Amino acid sequence: MQNVIETSSLTKYYDDFLAVDHISFNVKKEEIFGFLGPNGAGKTTTIRMLVGLTTPSEGTAIVNGYDIKEKIVEVKRHVGVVPEISNLYDELTVRENLLYMSRLYHVPKQEREKRIGSLLKTFKLWDRREFKFGRLSKGLKRRITVAAALVHKPAIVFLDEPTTGLDVMSARSLRGLLSELKRTGTTVFLTTHYIEEADQLCNRIAIIVEGKIVNVATPETMKSVVSTPIVEASFNRPINSTMIKGLDAFGEVGVEGCEVRIFTKDVSSVIEALATLTKEHGLKIDHVNTTRPSLEEAFVKLTGVASEVMKAEKDRGGR
Repeated sequence: MQNVIETSSLTKYYDDFLAVDHISFNVKKEEIFGFLGPNGAGKTTTIRMLVGLTTPSEGTAIVNGYDIKEKIVEVKRHVGVVPEISNLYDELTVRENLLYMSRLYHVPKQEREKRIGSLLKTFKLWDRREFKFGRLSKGLKRRITVAAALVHKPAIVFLDEPTTGLDVMSARSLRGLLSELKRTGTTVFLTTHYIEEADQLCNRIAIIVEGKIVNVATPETMKSVVSTPIVEASFNRPINSTMIKGLDAFGEVGVEGCEVRIFTKDVSSVIEALATLTKEHGLKIDHVNTTRPSLEEAFVKLTGVASEVMKAEKDRGGR
């Protein structure tokens, strides 16, 4: 499939700080491409270079056929950007914001109202078209910001942490809209720190840590780096490391409250050992489950960064 983004040694320095370190990757037409990494990894800086908001220090990229160093005006005509913090105006209505963006992107005058009406209906915003943007919920604001980024029918839309701060239902609704964008032919470039979100949405994912790309693959391929099955057991009361002594002979062991997780290739021996453990300590097993490794386990193995750390950083508002 055709590439719509091709980066070559893309690099960004801020004085002596290397924010993005000679990264190279490609994005295919009509895919949802995830850019996954902890705060400060270089995700937002990469987007800013690709859409012309900051100039690369070294290297370059081709976006929808145009070199970002030589044809950035053309690049801007073919991309839409949904920043983490909305760039729309609180004092304008929903419709007025979309009209303003259509003028900014030089949408032909005779097409503006038709295109705005179509977006309002697609994003289920028609009944709120005369509401002031500043009075709406976070979820609605995010949907309107996505709609505004699409008013000029871009080939590629960049979304920077689109579901951060949203409630569960709003985040689910927005993920559905992103999937619909792909079905209608728009390429989606998505930065996120939510590993499950990337797993659900993305055709391929690039993992970036400290400015370097450490892996680019499909979610399933990434999961294959952790080939060991996982045995999960839940007991009727909390357990401690002394009680599970000996299980580490079968593989890596994790304990949290009443639950134990063992990465092992010898599943049957682990289950026998768990049965012995229950008798020795007067425990009862509530359930035992064998699962495949998740994208989260693969991410931790590839980066050494736990998803809990990523979430905690984001909740603190770090960048």
